[in-house]
Amino acid sequence: MGGTVLKWAAVFRYSHIVPEAFAKVLLVALALALAATNLHAQGRGKREQRRPPEAAAPTVPIDKRDSVVAAPGPYSGHPYWLALAECGGIYFKLNVLYTDVAVRARVVKPDPRINAEYTKKLTEAIKTATIFFNGAEHFLMTDRGLERADAVLTYDSSSRAAADRVKTIDAGQAAVQSCPALYQACRDAFSKQCSEPLASAS
Repeated sequence: MGGTVLKWAAVFRYSHIVPEAFAKVLLVALALALAATNLHAQGRGKREQRRPPEAAAPTVPIDKRDSVVAAPGPYSGHPYWLALAECGGIYFKLNVLYTDVAVRARVVKPDPRINAEYTKKLTEAIKTATIFFNGAEHFLMTDRGLERADAVLTYDSSSRAAADRVKTIDAGQAAVQSCPALYQACRDAFSKQCSEPLASAS
């Protein structure tokens, strides 16, 4: 009789342990399956959210009245207004990228040193962008006889396209490497169109 009781006690204990262990294994398996499904869905969502291919730089109609960059460099042979507008667009994009860093350093993860550094950089970048845009306007107004508003409309798509090609601060800084030399060449050859002194911009 005692052996029978012990036997049933062992069976009873076993019958409780097995379902608990099985339930734990089942829960782990379900959790892994759910995590795998979630990761698969996220991956599919990312693939579906891919950006369309970048638009090529807009083609600019050639106008014989345009003053052309004679200085060596990537802008050689291009109209001055176009070269200046592209540099202005890239400096403007740098301003936006620097602003993002400064805002994070001010609000998200406060860091007064980074905030001060990037606030200075964004201020320099917008000032520099304005100088390049003013130069582009002056060339279009002088060479083509456009009004200021029409000059802005003429260079706007080119400056935006140049800015859109820049995705990071490093890419923007690399893209403006030749811009100060371009502006200096403009000041040397066309002091009226490029009349503002260019401060060094990061």
